[in-house]
Amino acid sequence: MAQDLSQLPTALYTQEQVKQAELLAVSQGESTLYGLVERAGTAAFECLTRHLARRQGSQNNVATAPNSTRMLVLAGSGNNGADALVCARLMLEAGMAVTAGLQSTTGSAEFEQALCAYRAAGGVVQDIDIELILSAEVIVDGLLGTGLTGKVRQSTAAIIDGVNQSAAWVLSLDVPSGIIADTGAVVGAEPLAPVPAIMADVTLCFAGVKQGLLTSKARHHCGLLEFADLGLSRYFSPSSVQRVGGEILQSYFAARARDSHKGQSGKVTVIGGDYGLAGAIRLASEACLRAGAGLVTVISRPEHQLTVNVSRPELMFWGCDLVDMEVYLRLGWAQVIVLGPGLGRQDWGYNLFKAAGLSDKPCVLDADALNLLSQEPRKQPNWVLTPHPGEAARLLDCSVADIERDRFAAVRSMQQKYGGVVLLKGAGTVIYDGQRMIVAPVGNPGLASGGCGDVLSGIIGALMAQGMDNMQATIVAVVVHGCAADLAARQGERGMLASDLMPFIRQLVNSDLL
Repeated sequence: MAQDLSQLPTALYTQEQVKQAELLAVSQGESTLYGLVERAGTAAFECLTRHLARRQGSQNNVATAPNSTRMLVLAGSGNNGADALVCARLMLEAGMAVTAGLQSTTGSAEFEQALCAYRAAGGVVQDIDIELILSAEVIVDGLLGTGLTGKVRQSTAAIIDGVNQSAAWVLSLDVPSGIIADTGAVVGAEPLAPVPAIMADVTLCFAGVKQGLLTSKARHHCGLLEFADLGLSRYFSPSSVQRVGGEILQSYFAARARDSHKGQSGKVTVIGGDYGLAGAIRLASEACLRAGAGLVTVISRPEHQLTVNVSRPELMFWGCDLVDMEVYLRLGWAQVIVLGPGLGRQDWGYNLFKAAGLSDKPCVLDADALNLLSQEPRKQPNWVLTPHPGEAARLLDCSVADIERDRFAAVRSMQQKYGGVVLLKGAGTVIYDGQRMIVAPVGNPGLASGGCGDVLSGIIGALMAQGMDNMQATIVAVVVHGCAADLAARQGERGMLASDLMPFIRQLVNSDLL
């Protein structure tokens, strides 16, 4: 099951913003740089002992690990390594059996000060080798931290690979070594190591939550994500990047007026479903109803009416072979258009794409509507684009690897090129409207199955039709979709279907059921 991240701060930062906050705190006499290292190392020690106590079933938070437990602290030569060495010293003072593995005994001033204090306490230092790593039962990862911006050196990649091969329980300090703090990406090594980033059981983030830890590869590598503010929260400038999660839903779904009627709940036209693709339009349109839209019309191939209406007669249906006046009337009737689920890229889908483009109604574009847009780019303020990384790569004429290398940069580029609200799906969905950047670390790998994106588009359209602005509707829909997936995954992520989300969508858009 996905971790509940509601206890984390909502503001997210780049590593440079964290660095500036630290320097500001030092300049105003809050601490010295080494004093901040002591705070981080102490927080790491407290986190470590708390988790060890849980693992051993003890209520004692300190010194619960017997001396026979082999503990290894891996310390790089920067301040992340200094944090780790402070943690190692405190472990030693608490009676734990600990060894510090170093790549170098020289480094930053804070590193050398922390190393001196560790040695003065009787600490043992060894060069890092594979035997040392594989013999450890607990590893504290302080190798690289937030300073990594390029590829990992071969020697460090070998250490990371050894940690991932080991059976040790791993605590990473600030960022799992090998992860880029600002993007969450793994950039690899020279030459490439098998897995050039630490797989942590727990990651303890210091001072400010780094924006990259909630998206991209970091979602897989961080394990449980915890936070220690080190007393620096008041030294940060307001952040333009925010985290959202299920805790926001109570604010958005007030009970409906007792005298409300379907015409007040929003009218949506959903367009798509070329030959062989009826399921996509069926899922999107039902999700639209389940998210509270009052009236939903489907425009699809005439052959698909049975598929759509037999199991969901509440949907209105218009069979379309050619774009005619009736199609334009149904576009005009709608408050919101959802375009793309199962649309295809043949003449039929292209003609509907062009027809919808003549409307001035707010529009949600998904699937093949995005692929068609990539062939005829234009900018429009009142639409929501919902690409997965492959569709995003086509929209920006680049590779999927380019998209995943920096999801924040990708979503900014798409919004600048196409306008509106852009939602980049994936592990840690990123949403941007030209001003606000939102990261939604909701959902789970069960969503990696056909039709789940169609369901999301339907939810967005429904919330827009019920009066939310485009950005608000997109954020809330992503959270509803992800939380529905987490509820559905209680019966297992593998084998979860898009249609399994429907009852939970209904639950989540009713505040009295949350």
